Amino acid sequence: MMQVGVPQPRARALLAKLFRAGLQAVDPYEALCRHVSLRRGQLTIGSHRYSLKRIRRIVVVGAGKASARMAQALEHQLGARIDAGLVVVKYGHGAPTKAIRIVEAGHPIPDAAGLQASRKILGLVKTLTADDLLIVLLSGGASSLLPAPVSGISLKDKQQTTKLLLRSGATIHEINAVRKHLSYVKGGQLAAATPARVAAVILSDVIGNDLGTIGSGPTAPDPTTFQEAWEIVSRYGVSRTIPVSVRRRLETGMKRGVAETPKPRDPLFGRVDNILIGDNQAAVDAVVASAKQQGLGMLVLSTTLTGEARELAKMFGAMAREIAAQGRPIRRPCCVIAGGEPTVTIRGEGTGGRAQEFALAAAAEIAGLPNIWVAGFATDGTDGPTSVAGAVVDGGTVARAHRGKLSLSRALLDNDAYPVFEKLRGHIVTGPTGTNVNDLYLLLAL
Repeated sequence: MMQVGVPQPRARALLAKLFRAGLQAVDPYEALCRHVSLRRGQLTIGSHRYSLKRIRRIVVVGAGKASARMAQALEHQLGARIDAGLVVVKYGHGAPTKAIRIVEAGHPIPDAAGLQASRKILGLVKTLTADDLLIVLLSGGASSLLPAPVSGISLKDKQQTTKLLLRSGATIHEINAVRKHLSYVKGGQLAAATPARVAAVILSDVIGNDLGTIGSGPTAPDPTTFQEAWEIVSRYGVSRTIPVSVRRRLETGMKRGVAETPKPRDPLFGRVDNILIGDNQAAVDAVVASAKQQGLGMLVLSTTLTGEARELAKMFGAMAREIAAQGRPIRRPCCVIAGGEPTVTIRGEGTGGRAQEFALAAAAEIAGLPNIWVAGFATDGTDGPTSVAGAVVDGGTVARAHRGKLSLSRALLDNDAYPVFEKLRGHIVTGPTGTNVNDLYLLLAL
């Protein structure tokens, strides 16, 4: 059940309806069933067909916040034809399955459970032959859930590196470029670990649907290099604070002392099919359709939203003021939507996430505006390291915070949005949704 923390019943109901529409459009179970079928001995995945007469075994592996629901759907479609499987999901995102084992592990910081599962997955795929089919289920979060650090780099080293990059403000593309060069799995190396035919079924949480970035691209060619990875850690000021083992690995790679990740022209990708079954665009389109049914005018800003969350909040605030004062670029009643993955450069010690920080920053921008709401929503149901999906603010949020003796500006400086919205009851709560296709950012004006 979805809870949207705004006092006004009409706005609360509308926002909940819009977010539900977006989630339903990217439900992993339904998306996979639409793209995978088995009829008369022929397996179809997207536009690719596989004759089961030529396949000895079908083994399923995978990782990501949505991968448990994907595993359930694959079992429904293929039944007893699945020989074995292992999928890793974030704690709390599991689901009951039969042939495919579900393991829960740490995200966004990898942990020992993820490391053990990664080793088992590598061991399983290495048993396959050219007569087998490996189906890989990938969704957002796979990078953290499949930690397989190369020899000489410990799990602790990987955890420290991940923390530094997450706090630095680096984009997911940049973070994953580094992680690929520290791993036995990422950057096409899972596909390289087996001679089997590979079909990767992918629910994208990456802007632009770059296959090499989704889950750090374990079945996709990697165009990035050790040199680029080093430039990223240098650009974000963490080259001196990353563990010595990580620095040595990148330096050795730049000197060609270790092999690069598989590149786009590598012949191994001739036996690999990467099939996209859902993304943020589908969620945004569903919200637009739902809003129109409710009689709202709609404006889509982007499905590739990036940049600092608090700076994006200023843009939404400026648009809210323009709608309130001038009725442009769209007149009330209306909804403005954007999808994507902003970043947060962490300078404080507080608790929150992208969506909550966005909403917190937006509160001051729309203070005093009647009948206007701004919300940030993480489609996986967990914004950052918290148990909530996001938060919503309106023109009265600042006044309510003042009455409650809460300093929104101080909370923003300390990246501490979660406790503020907990006290103001402004959170959006869904629990784990079973999907993950970036965030949704809404401006509602009635």
